[in-house]
Amino acid sequence: MDDATNARKVITVNRSVIGPAEVRLRTVRERKLGDYAHLPQVYRDVAQQLASPLLMGPPICDELIALVQHLFTEEEAGAVRHLGLARGMSAAQVARGERRPVEEVEPILHRLADEKFLIISSGPPEDRRYRIMPLMPGMFEMSLVGQDPQHLSPWHRGAAELFERLYDTGYMLDYQRKGSTPFVRYLPVGKAIEAHPMALPSDKLEVVLDQFQDFGVGNCQCRMSAQVVGCGCGKPTRNCLVMGEWAAHAIETGQLQQVSKQEALAIKREAEARGMVNWMMNVASSKGQCSCSCCGCCCKALRAINDFNAPRVFAPPHFVPQHDAARCTACGQCAKGCPMGAITVDVQAKSFAWNEARCVGCGLCVLACHARQALAMSPVPDYRLPYRSWFSLLVRGVPNMLGTAWRVWRRRG
Repeated sequence: MDDATNARKVITVNRSVIGPAEVRLRTVRERKLGDYAHLPQVYRDVAQQLASPLLMGPPICDELIALVQHLFTEEEAGAVRHLGLARGMSAAQVARGERRPVEEVEPILHRLADEKFLIISSGPPEDRRYRIMPLMPGMFEMSLVGQDPQHLSPWHRGAAELFERLYDTGYMLDYQRKGSTPFVRYLPVGKAIEAHPMALPSDKLEVVLDQFQDFGVGNCQCRMSAQVVGCGCGKPTRNCLVMGEWAAHAIETGQLQQVSKQEALAIKREAEARGMVNWMMNVASSKGQCSCSCCGCCCKALRAINDFNAPRVFAPPHFVPQHDAARCTACGQCAKGCPMGAITVDVQAKSFAWNEARCVGCGLCVLACHARQALAMSPVPDYRLPYRSWFSLLVRGVPNMLGTAWRVWRRRG
């Protein structure tokens, strides 16, 4: 594990004030495909695909070009450039587009889908269909989740480093805006609400897990990639959990290791004990679910707020901390324990401030304040339950995504 002192700072101490670290700026330098005329056409084609706002892609830039060249060989890029997101293509269709025998193209697609995990495949073996994936979320997570962080291949290490370099440009700010449909929700830490009378079944990790029979665990891609670039926080990585039908498929392909429900719950409770917060997709699905355990210093979802102060893109929490000034000694432990920099404490002036826009309602601040009990979790009156189905989530989400893509496309010209 990396020395935790190298981790990105979420909380800083400035004299007597304990609060969030300084916000970073968007630094991506937009270029044109013509600036890369020296590159093979297949790489420029794939870069243009992945830059699409429909895939939440970055603009054409040096970081994107470097990543595409690393992820794909020239013959792989030649196959990928024919794939779309919605309509799957057969190996025969891709072969016709490349003007190559299907016997040559099929192994390339197989390698990309089943070994590198950079494209999606579906359907029976005799009629497999292939689709492209976005970079993030998509290729980043799928290519790294099944890897051992201590024994990454040079290709995986290079990919992790280049994904980090691209993310650090802040290009994702293009897609962060208020009013977006929340696809993710964070669960309050079990100990913070275990006796709360207002806690719902959807708030409780163990109740959510009870809906599923199959569980698969993989390694956190965000902490792995942070470790590769020397910013690892030292927290456990083996806590990315997939449930239900999704888990069965990922276990079969070797991406995830099968675990029991009891083992899955223990893994998640350990993550909470190490100062991480667990999220779920914001839908009450009994077919498939996934759950990451996030730290504020490495997780790319949380870093959108911590690093770039982006509008919150996950569901508003059911519970938020309520402060009791009479009990508070302004020790600052709550601010130090918050993974989001949502609390600022001036130890000398004895002041406490809470930033609602940064809070995910995890309750780690409440646990940090257990001695004084100056904080308690309080339910939000207008809380909205998770979407009832994937269909209802998509009905709400797709129009917003298309609207955002249109705005990004127009801005880029």
